[in-house]
Amino acid sequence: MTDRKHGKCVCGNVEYSYSGEPINTAFCYCTDCQIHTGSDKYFGVWAPKENLRIDKGEPTVFTRLGDSGEPTHHFFCKDCGVTLYVEATVVNMVSIAATTLDDSENLVPAMAIYTASAPKWAILPEGIPHFEKLPPGVG
Repeated sequence: MTDRKHGKCVCGNVEYSYSGEPINTAFCYCTDCQIHTGSDKYFGVWAPKENLRIDKGEPTVFTRLGDSGEPTHHFFCKDCGVTLYVEATVVNMVSIAATTLDDSENLVPAMAIYTASAPKWAILPEGIPHFEKLPPGVG
């Protein structure tokens, strides 16, 4: 049996799970993530797209072009508006919103990306790599 991690939106109408260990965990400070979250950053748990499964409900999708020129799909609950995950088609992975996971207490960011876009008041974490955009070889 595969160990699956579970998550859901705040109203519980959409639930998901994923298997395997995360590829990465990252704070993203890009302008789109700031606007999307209403905060200075988004905390994503990166996983292969094929490891994610929708267990209940159906998320709504908003699509925009990423820096690569390829589509980026934001999946969210149409009822409560919570973003559940973002699909980065250019790298065939999903970035799961860490705070939607049932057990996110032990997650920590391994890197900070798009720090060049961080607000002046943002406090960047110490002890992890910072990238003005993306790390080399990603996207």
